[in-house]
Amino acid sequence: MRASRSRWVRSGRLSVRFDVRALGVVLLLALAALAASVLLVGTGDFAIPVPDVLRTLAGGGDAGQEFVVRELRLPRVLVGLLVGGALGLGGALFQAVSRNPLGSPDVLGLGQGSTAGALVVIVLFSGSAAEVALGALAGGLLTGLVIYLLAWKRGVHGYRLVLVGIGVAAVATAVNGYLLTEADLVDAARAVVWMTGSLGGSDWDQVWPLLGLCAVLVPLALAHARPLRMLEMGDDIASALGVRVERTRLLLMLAAVLLTAAATAAAGPVGFVALTAPQLARRLTRSPGPNLLPALVMGAALLVTADWLSQRAFGADQLPVGVVTGVLGGVYLLWLLVAERRAGRI
Repeated sequence: MRASRSRWVRSGRLSVRFDVRALGVVLLLALAALAASVLLVGTGDFAIPVPDVLRTLAGGGDAGQEFVVRELRLPRVLVGLLVGGALGLGGALFQAVSRNPLGSPDVLGLGQGSTAGALVVIVLFSGSAAEVALGALAGGLLTGLVIYLLAWKRGVHGYRLVLVGIGVAAVATAVNGYLLTEADLVDAARAVVWMTGSLGGSDWDQVWPLLGLCAVLVPLALAHARPLRMLEMGDDIASALGVRVERTRLLLMLAAVLLTAAATAAAGPVGFVALTAPQLARRLTRSPGPNLLPALVMGAALLVTADWLSQRAFGADQLPVGVVTGVLGGVYLLWLLVAERRAGRI
């Protein structure tokens, strides 16, 4: 019989159960994300060695290093961590609710819906960067509402949610293509750059709203990890165990939609992080259940690492981070589809 990896910590009436392996994976991924962040801060035309980066972050750098690190590069890294974490957690929530490894915002059309909202603002109103972000947030929320309503039939179930999401994604993609054909050259170029997904140009004005939203939604999602794990066993079992099934599902879907839409509003539609992060986290922890915290940290580590690769792997020809995640995520999606087919699940 396999020994249990779980541990209990008791203090008076309070007891907390945690998985030792999962906790170790979270700590290692957090260290990897921090290491990649330090490397990313030091990367650029004005290269800064790692010791100088650490000294500057601690307040001991010279004036030039202080400006480059704190004003130019640190906001980009923080946005990358927040966007990656939000996408990883949002993907884990969607996959757990749908009980389907393909049930991620990339497949369900949330990214395409947010893109449609942003394109409406860019093409029809020539809006500012802040207005484009609001348009992307509104588009993601509206798309999530449409998917939920169309998938509802005495509850929302996994494959119906995925199939409806694929249909909505196709419609949103068609709308996006039409908007691009109606745009003038300047707006079309601006829209294409935004649609690629990039952390370039990130500043503190993007950090604070995203940080505030994550400060509310992340604890909310983590607090529902136990009922979410029961939902994965089926609605009847979860209801028998005292879970208010539809209320919990609606609340967690709303949190996932907000996380995904906010991440898209901040960095554009960065592809496949929401799909791959939860799956990689589950394989590392070897633990059943939604693995929300490991997925969050995995998403943050993936995105900042991909951003570092986009700046270092191609020399002067830097790529938007969405290109790197799209290539890596596309390869992973093909592998996942083959694995699911061999297992007889699709």
